Amino acid sequence: MHRAREVREDHAPVALAPTGVIEPAARRAERLVSLDAFRGITIAAMILVNNPGNWKDTYGGLQHADWNGCTPADLIFPFFLFIVGVAITFSFAQRLRQHGSHARLLASVVRRSLILFGLGLLLNGFPSFEWELLRIPGILQRIALCFFFAAVINMSFSVRGQAITAGLLLLVYWALMKLVPVPGYGAGALGPGRNLAGYIDSVLLAGHILHHHGDPEGILSTLPAIATTLSGVLAGHWLRSHRKPLERVAGLFVAGNVVLLLGLSLDWAFPINKSLWSSSFVLFTSGAALNFLGLCYWLIDVHGYQRWAVPFVMYGTNPIVAYVLSSLVAKSMLVWRIPLADGSKMHIKPYIYEHVFRPLGSPVNASLFYAIAYTLLWLGVAAVLYRKRIFVKI
Repeated sequence: MHRAREVREDHAPVALAPTGVIEPAARRAERLVSLDAFRGITIAAMILVNNPGNWKDTYGGLQHADWNGCTPADLIFPFFLFIVGVAITFSFAQRLRQHGSHARLLASVVRRSLILFGLGLLLNGFPSFEWELLRIPGILQRIALCFFFAAVINMSFSVRGQAITAGLLLLVYWALMKLVPVPGYGAGALGPGRNLAGYIDSVLLAGHILHHHGDPEGILSTLPAIATTLSGVLAGHWLRSHRKPLERVAGLFVAGNVVLLLGLSLDWAFPINKSLWSSSFVLFTSGAALNFLGLCYWLIDVHGYQRWAVPFVMYGTNPIVAYVLSSLVAKSMLVWRIPLADGSKMHIKPYIYEHVFRPLGSPVNASLFYAIAYTLLWLGVAAVLYRKRIFVKI
C-alpha cells in the first residue's frame, strides 16, 4: 500500500487517520470505515442543505424547522457532533498508546480547538471582515467548544462518569431554561426571543450574534451540544469493546431506539428544538445517530459492503476542507459579479442558477438540482485529494 502524503497540522479532531476503503486487518482494528462514510454523508448533506439555488424554493425536508420540531436538515449538525465524539474515543486511545502523554494530548486538543474556532470566525467575517459586526458563534465554533470539553471529559472521567456528565448537562440545561426567569417574560418561556438562552446571548454577545434576540449556536445551548458529543464518545467506547460485531450492532440499535423514544416522550416538557438545542432534541437526535451509525457499521464493517460508500469516504476523510472551502466559494459567488451583454453586472451564483438550472424544471426542483450539482462539485475536489493521498489535518 502506498504511503499517504499529508498536508497536516497534526491529527484532525473530527477525522481518524484516513486510509483507503480496503485496508489491512491490523489497520481496520484501529478505525472504522463506517465512521468515515457516516462523516462523509453528513458533510455532503450539510453542503446540500446550505446551498440551494434559491432559498425561497426549497423542499421542506431540506429546511430547518421554524421553531419546535425536527426536519431531516435538523439532524445534520447533531450527527456531526456525535461523529466528533466517536472519533475522540478511537483517536485518543491510539495516540495514548503511541505517545502515552496526557499533557501532549491536552495541548493538541487546545490547539485544534483554537484553530477550528478561528476558522469559524474567518467564515463568519468573509469577505468584508467588519469586526464590529462579526458574528462570534457559529458551526465551527460550536464544534471547537464541544470537541474541547468532550475531549477533556473523556480524558478525566471513566465511561460511567462520562455518561453521568452527559445526563447532568441535559438536566441542568432543562432546569435553567424552565426555572430561571427571563426579564419581561418570567420563568419557563421558550419562544423565539423569549427564552433564557437567547437573553444571555443578547446581553453577552450583543451585536455579534445571528439574530438580535439570540443565536442558534449561542453560549448556553452549547451545554447540551456537549452532551450530544458525549453521546458519540459513549458510542465509541461501545464499539471499541471486545464484544462480537453483531453484539455491537444490536447494542447501537437498542440504545438508539431507547434514547430516541425518550427524546420523543420528553417533547411535551421541553419541546424538540434545534435552535434551543433542547434536552429532548439531544436525546432524539442522538438516538437517530446511534441507529444510523449502527446501520453503517453493519453494512460496511461487518458485512463488507463498501463500494457504495467510497464517495462518502472521500468526503469523510477531508471534512473540514470540504466544509470550509465550499462555504468560502459559496459566499464569494454572492459577492463577485460578472459583466452582462447590456453592460450591467450580476452576481455569479444567481447568474448560474438562472441560466443553467432554472430552465431545468419547477422552481423547487431547479433549486435542488443546483444544490446537488454544487455538492457533486466538492465531491470531485474531495476525490482528487483522496486519490492523491492528500489529507488536510488540523
